[in-house]
This record gives sequence, C-alpha cells and structure tokens, in this order.
Amino acid sequence: MTAFNATGSESDVERDEYTPEIEPQATWCPGCGDFAVLKALKGALAELGKDPEEILLVSGIGCSSKINSYFDSYGFHSIHGRPLPIARSANLANPDLEVVAAGGDGDGYGIGGNHFTHSARENHDMTYIVFNNEVFGLTKGQSSPTSPKGHTSKTQKKGVAKDPVRPLSLGLSAGASYIARTAAVNPRQAQDILVEAIQHDGFSHVDFLTQCPTWNKDARQYVPYVDVQDSEDYDFDITDRGEAFEMMYETENALYEGTVLTGRYYRDEERRTYREEKQMRGEMPDDPLVERYFDEDYEWERSYDLLDRHA
Repeated sequence: MTAFNATGSESDVERDEYTPEIEPQATWCPGCGDFAVLKALKGALAELGKDPEEILLVSGIGCSSKINSYFDSYGFHSIHGRPLPIARSANLANPDLEVVAAGGDGDGYGIGGNHFTHSARENHDMTYIVFNNEVFGLTKGQSSPTSPKGHTSKTQKKGVAKDPVRPLSLGLSAGASYIARTAAVNPRQAQDILVEAIQHDGFSHVDFLTQCPTWNKDARQYVPYVDVQDSEDYDFDITDRGEAFEMMYETENALYEGTVLTGRYYRDEERRTYREEKQMRGEMPDDPLVERYFDEDYEWERSYDLLDRHA
C-alpha cells in the first residue's frame, strides 16, 4: 500500500495492512505500554490471516482508547466505559465480524465495571483487552480502580484508602469463558495470548499490563514477569474453574507484593455464547441481522437490513 505520514506526505516507510493509509501522529508518550498492545494486536490478527474489513475495534475513552485511530479496520470510538455494550450489539447483529473491545483499567473496571461483569456473565463472543497501568493517564494521573492501596496521586495525596479491584477474579466470578493476563514487556507472549483469545468462542478477557512512564512510574508493570505456564513452580488446570480461581488469587496478591505473574488462567470451551443461547430459544436467526459489503475498489455499498425479514 502507498504510505503517508501524519501530514499527508508520501513516505518510504513500509506499512502493514492494519495501519491507516494516512497514519495519524501517535499522541502516546514515549515509552508508553500502549504501543506494545497495538503491535501485539496487529501481530495476532496477521497470524490469524484476518483482513481489516473483517474486524471491528471498539474503544472507550482514555489514552488506551485512542488505539482505533492507529488501526485500520471498522472502528467505533465510544464514550467513557461504554465500549462493551456497543461491541455486544455489533456481535449480535453480525457474528461474522471479529469484534475486539479495548479500554483502560479506569474505563473498564471503574466507569464501565457494570458492563464488564454483565458481558462476561452473558458470554458474548468477543475479545476484551484492558490496558491496565493502574492509573487514569489521559486525565493526568488520578488513582484508578487497580491502583494499589496507599497509592498517592493528585486526587489521593494521602494515599488510596481502598483495596484495588482484582480483575482476573472478577472476570471469572462474572462468567468469562477465557481469562488471561499478559504484559507489554513480553511481546511474544502477548501476541500468543491475543491469538488464543480471538480464536476463542465466547467472552475473552485479557488484562494487559502496560506501563505509564509519565503518571505512574512506580507501577510493577516495569519489573520482570513470570509466565505461569513456563514455570515449574506453578501447575494448574486452566479448564478447572476452582484451580484457576486459586491461581488468580495468588497472582493478584503477588502483583501488589512486587511479583508479576502472567499467562493463561481459565478457558471453558463448552459454554455456549449468548447468541447460541438465544438461538436455542428461537429468539435469534442464523443469518446476520445486518451485513456490509466491501468491494475490491474500496467503495462501500449501501448496507442492507434484514430485520424486516426476521420480524
């Protein structure tokens, strides 16, 4: 593809197929972990052979949610904490789309916490990536739901008085059928986990530890991690909900004690998705409710609506 820089000038730099033809200037800080998420997502989708027009990337608000500005696919930059309801609706309307939702820990576990638990409970077929840097970065460093107890910030000058949200355990308790944690400091593991998460039929929750070099220099996301699948110190069955829960509990305690454990924690291949449950009850047709077509000349044809057919 022809490549252009942020000012629209032609560039000699070779672009991948997921980079917009006119690439906007990234506004993430140098050293931000969000770059690693973008790279891992592109790598995972390329490994799976997905074309940009097969993908919908929905984001919320925050530094992390700028990701769909730097990714060439269908995209929806929604409001704070609301990417999941939009992603769920899109998946139900057209299950042929590969739906990925993305947002930060404040967006997903705080403002959108209710949507997170119910999306997991209903087991919608999508991948939810949460950029977890333990701080609200875009609004300049307020404490977030994953900030550790005692964390000081402009809004918590005497330290956070609350225990942090434990996202892995929360996702499992709510009903997510795939749960993993990875880190920006390990791009190979991150890509492998995203490949698995996208392939999984059901709600895939990936807690992605990312560093914020500007507003949270003390986060443990900088320290070396341990992959629980590669370590002889950890042995558990990711298909056993009880064992997965015990391992998550240990992992989430260890994070706040200075040890970063990452890997795959739970996978349930048997649980039906929300769409499958609705189809069993005769409430959802087999055909997509809405489809869009993409021709070789990059000209969009008018969407057509099948709602009347199934009314």
